[in-house]
Amino acid sequence: MRALLVLLGLAALVLIVLLSLGMISIDGGRLPEVSVKGGAAPKVDVGTIDVGTVNKTVQVPVVDVQKADNAAAPK
Repeated sequence: MRALLVLLGLAALVLIVLLSLGMISIDGGRLPEVSVKGGAAPKVDVGTIDVGTVNKTVQVPVVDVQKADNAAAPK
């Protein structure tokens, strides 16, 4: 356990020395400068969509349900 703490302390010391000499920089970096000039969006030809409803009568099948005979039920 003591050896691990010594190694961790040496690593911290080396990191501090490298930072102070300028070999490692942790300033976070900078964003690039970007210039944008005005303009117009390109012309796009779009079609039209027509949405509507239609009432229709749909034929459905007739279902006939009959009760089963209780005497023939399996046990």
